[in-house]
Amino acid sequence: MPEPENSRLQRVLRQLARYDHPLLAFDARASGSGVEVIIRFKDPSIPAHTYLFQMHPRDLDHPQFEWTFQRQLYDCLHDYLIEMFTRTPQSRERC
Repeated sequence: MPEPENSRLQRVLRQLARYDHPLLAFDARASGSGVEVIIRFKDPSIPAHTYLFQMHPRDLDHPQFEWTFQRQLYDCLHDYLIEMFTRTPQSRERC
């Protein structure tokens, strides 16, 4: 019988395989009893950080996992892109 952590990771990897993006690459790794999802820029010459988010066992075992995963992935993609701004109207200008 597979360990729950391994089956949870495989479940996330199967979902991530359904997504393709021209700029971003997706991966995942086991993290305790949950899974850590990794989002990174495909082009390493662009100085963008790698974005990580945790999926908890209750989310991974949820009967509506596919829908909740997509919502969480899209929310995190939004956050990741917003974090890439180098300047915003709220930025303090250097004097």
